[in-house]
Amino acid sequence: MASSRPERRSRPETRARREEILRAAMVTFGAKGYNKGPLTEIAEQVGMTHAGILHHFGSKNALLLEVLQYRDETDVEELPEHHIPDGADLFRHLVRTAFLNAHRAGIVQTYAVLSAESVTDDHPARHFFERRYTTLREEVAHAFHVMCVEEGVTEPATIDMAAASILAVMDGLQVQWLLDPTAVELAGASAFAIEAIVAQVLAPRQTPL
Repeated sequence: MASSRPERRSRPETRARREEILRAAMVTFGAKGYNKGPLTEIAEQVGMTHAGILHHFGSKNALLLEVLQYRDETDVEELPEHHIPDGADLFRHLVRTAFLNAHRAGIVQTYAVLSAESVTDDHPARHFFERRYTTLREEVAHAFHVMCVEEGVTEPATIDMAAASILAVMDGLQVQWLLDPTAVELAGASAFAIEAIVAQVLAPRQTPL
């Protein structure tokens, strides 16, 4: 006699279901933000109930943090050891990421909305973005140091400011592009800015400013 009990979902199926929920959450959070993005809307996108979402993630806060982690993982999933490279390769990776982002507006919008929201009081993603920017600044600064040694530059100037500036330019261009994709070439403008900042660190020159 066949059992009437449902089959237990296998781990690959569970991972696939969770990923489906994460993608749906990215759509909702990207369009409405965290506070105004209801779990019920996410659940409807994947044919589940509100309780079903909580079964997989425990809470809305936990879902948000996993969405952010999932978004970051998409940037490095094709890289060795799933980690950004060092030295000149790091800057090439940033340029490639900008070209990739030009074809995935949904992911870019989610990041832009949630990172801006995170500066507000008690936002559940604030610590995530604080840690993320700290880590990225350190990694970009280290890449500059590696390049300066390789290029024989003995007095690299303002590396910390250059690292912060590259991240700021990339994020700012994403916002401009999201507002009007026809006015800003995201990939080309990002590459131009990154190359200009790297060149100024490696070979500083006088400017009229």
